Amino acid sequence: MSTRIPFLKGHGTENDFVIVPDPENAVDLPPAAVAALCDRRAGIGGDGLLHVVRSAAHPEAKGMAAEAEWFMDYRNGDGSIAEMCGNGVRVFARYLQRAGHVSEGDLAVATRGGVKTVHIAKDGDVTVGMGKAVLPEGDVMVSVGERSWPARNVNMGNPHAVAFVDDLSHAGDLLSPPPFSPAAAYPDGVNVEFVVDRGPGHVALRVHERGAGETRSCGTGACAVAVAAARRDGADPTATGTPATYTVDVPGGTLVITERPDGEIEMTGPAVIVAEGEIDADWLDTATRA
Repeated sequence: MSTRIPFLKGHGTENDFVIVPDPENAVDLPPAAVAALCDRRAGIGGDGLLHVVRSAAHPEAKGMAAEAEWFMDYRNGDGSIAEMCGNGVRVFARYLQRAGHVSEGDLAVATRGGVKTVHIAKDGDVTVGMGKAVLPEGDVMVSVGERSWPARNVNMGNPHAVAFVDDLSHAGDLLSPPPFSPAAAYPDGVNVEFVVDRGPGHVALRVHERGAGETRSCGTGACAVAVAAARRDGADPTATGTPATYTVDVPGGTLVITERPDGEIEMTGPAVIVAEGEIDADWLDTATRA
């Protein structure tokens, strides 16, 4: 390992990430190393880590290399592996643009949730094709303290429980995962969104993300919320042939989510690179072994 490892820091609606460019998949990033880098006091700090690897160089992405040159090897802030991160894809695309690997327009990004289509607009916003939502059957409940709510089970490549509440403060501090039932609904844990209405086609959320706690934004969570809100409001674009668009306020900004008649969901929002530098490999090695 070299004595210094390049990194960048970026965010999408204040969902922030450590970015480690590693085209040939040469940097070892075990869970402890990722957790150390994402530590907000002793590391760089971030909700997660974007490991930028060429698809052909990563065993989990080789099968997608013909469709997408780049693989987003995404990790949660605690070092655990996640299937997808919508805000992360936008920031990933912004990094590729900054590094000169892509330009404005369309590109494809490989993720553990499949290949995602991305459009980098001239105005700076990035739109990500998030795929289709899956709505598993069965009742789900989530709880905070003595309050409980029915939740809509929505899978966006990762699992979500969407609960509509009267006030976002009812979500509590979201430091620990909100209890849910039945346990079999989410054997690997779940992202939980608490949602209030702001107006027609306009909602706001707070979210507890698996492995990260409360975050300022969650892209797949915003998509899950838009789908759940549409179904609650009696809208199903695949049945009506009319797109459904929701403005979703997150603590860190605003995202616009559109579900098309073919079931595909598009998410549009900002993506910003704020810093770049070098990681001291000796520090990382020490932090990993601590």
